[in-house]
Amino acid sequence: MGRRLTVQGWFYLLLALMTLLVVVGSFVGAHLLSRTAEVSDQLLRRIQPAQTEAYRLQAAQVNQETGIRGYAITADRQFLDPYTQGKRDEADSAARLRGFIGDRPELLADLRAIEDQAAEWRRVYAEPVAASLTPGSPRPPDRAKADRGGKEFDRLRALWDRQDADLTKAVEDGRARLVHERKVRDWVLGGMVAAFLLAGLACAVLVRLLVTRPLEALSSASRRVSGGDFGHVISVGGPADLIAVANAVEGMRWHIVAELEASREHQEALTQQTADLDAQAVELRRSNAELEQFAYVASHDLQEPLRKIASFCQLLEKRYGDALDDRGRQYIDFAVDGARRMQVLINDLLTFSRVGRVNDARVPVGLDQALDKALANLGAAVEESGARVDRPERLPEIVGDPTLLAMLWQNLIGNALKFRRPELAPHVSITCDTDPDEPDSLLMTVTDNGIGIPEQFTEKVFIIFQRLHGRDAYGGTGIGLALCKKIVEQHGGRIWIDTAHTDGTRFCFTLPSFVETPEASGIGTEEKALT
Repeated sequence: MGRRLTVQGWFYLLLALMTLLVVVGSFVGAHLLSRTAEVSDQLLRRIQPAQTEAYRLQAAQVNQETGIRGYAITADRQFLDPYTQGKRDEADSAARLRGFIGDRPELLADLRAIEDQAAEWRRVYAEPVAASLTPGSPRPPDRAKADRGGKEFDRLRALWDRQDADLTKAVEDGRARLVHERKVRDWVLGGMVAAFLLAGLACAVLVRLLVTRPLEALSSASRRVSGGDFGHVISVGGPADLIAVANAVEGMRWHIVAELEASREHQEALTQQTADLDAQAVELRRSNAELEQFAYVASHDLQEPLRKIASFCQLLEKRYGDALDDRGRQYIDFAVDGARRMQVLINDLLTFSRVGRVNDARVPVGLDQALDKALANLGAAVEESGARVDRPERLPEIVGDPTLLAMLWQNLIGNALKFRRPELAPHVSITCDTDPDEPDSLLMTVTDNGIGIPEQFTEKVFIIFQRLHGRDAYGGTGIGLALCKKIVEQHGGRIWIDTAHTDGTRFCFTLPSFVETPEASGIGTEEKALT
């Protein structure tokens, strides 16, 4: 039964027992107090007042006897007043006395006997004496009647003694009963207090046995497991919910053991992977060294044969030009152009590979200065095309590489100048604002009125060496936008083409802002035109 009950169930059971004890104790205490009050009231409000009223009754009867005896001697009517008043007092006292002892038959019997004897005394002696005398005419008393009247009154006095004895006994019995009831009340109330104390002690023992001890065992087992002894099985008895908690902790321990085992296996795998990665890192460093060497070779040794090919082809054309026909001279031009384009491709490829790897400076850079440098490099193209470049009054600072950021502006603006419409002068608009998706980043756009880029090619143009037009229509190697993407991502941003803009091309890119907010950096909407 104990193992099927929860801690809450045990507390509810103890609470029910305590409540029952309180209810029973309250009922018993109230009953004892009621009985004590009843006995006390019986003694104080009935028996003792009855004893006093009996004295008044006897005094009234004594007054009657005194008055009738004086009247018998003196025949003076004023002696009848105590007699008459005594009868009225007797009747009143008898009525009150009957009200006090109405539930005591033995005392009522005494009262009736006194009333009967008093009536008999009046019938035999008092009334005849009062009737036989003429007021104001005394005569010698009748000795026989006086003796008979004295005897009848002596019987009445005997009845008084018996009544007094019975009332005294009733008072003593009442006092003894009151003392007994009070003792019983005190003992019962003391027993109730002891029962409460025992119930509290039993509650403490039950809490100790059913709650505290299992909790201590569970706590000890948990500390043992938390101390590293994960093989210790947690098994605790007690109420159902404590057993459930112990089972849950045991399940957690088992899960931890399983996880530790898996972790050890995973650690071993990670150790092996770390060793493999270290080996790969060594191989990667060797490969990077070889790439550095290859880059050096590509930038120097590989370009030397290309220069020789172009130079000797030009010498052939110069020396033997008269001996060659048009097709021969065309072949020489193709060779020279291929060698030059190969040089440009190698240089562009080297530039792309060096982004973020060689001379990667991280310093505060003013985008205004980087843009000024890019426009200076594009000065001839801007002047030749009659282009107009609108830019913010002031651009903020960011942390980055000044050379790469200038290269970013140069490629984006140069792309707008290259892919322009023949009938329109290029118009490039640059804006800068806070990125609504990332408040800590800047959102910049470069918009032109050129030929635009079809939507299906907006991702392709950022791939290295991807071209949308032939070389005879637009020059270049197709590396510029791939270089822009690598520079932006190297600085922690992203770049894309706004497909919603259809009148030309709009490039959007983000860069992390530096310390100052865009508002504090003075990013304005005023523009200045460069032509």
